[in-house]
Amino acid sequence: MKYSQQIGIAAALFVIISCFMPWIEVPGTHKVLNGLNGMVNSNITFGTQIKVHAFFCVLSLPLFLINKVWAKLFNIFFCFVNLGWALKNIILFNSCRSGECPVVRYGLYVLITSSVIMMLMSLLPKLEVKPKK
Repeated sequence: MKYSQQIGIAAALFVIISCFMPWIEVPGTHKVLNGLNGMVNSNITFGTQIKVHAFFCVLSLPLFLINKVWAKLFNIFFCFVNLGWALKNIILFNSCRSGECPVVRYGLYVLITSSVIMMLMSLLPKLEVKPKK
């Protein structure tokens, strides 16, 4: 694909931006959780999810730009781990606890969509194949 690397970089930036957006709202406490704030109360805490997403996105950003086979292979690995972490967040944040189901906000959808796009763009690198002489 011609613009796969630019789309992948944009998707990686959207993953980081989505961590600042609201992910869920817990109806009983009226708390809005995101990738920075994952604490409902002293018993239920999800941690700061932005650390892992930012780590893998920052590793992936230069790998989208490097035009070598090893960089593209490492990029597939980092994007796959980031997608796995996003799927874990979907399951973790969407699950009902103590008979209370959270209200899902748009940030969680942006996170999973941009993680899938990032993974797809890592699978479609723009590499020039030179013919052997």
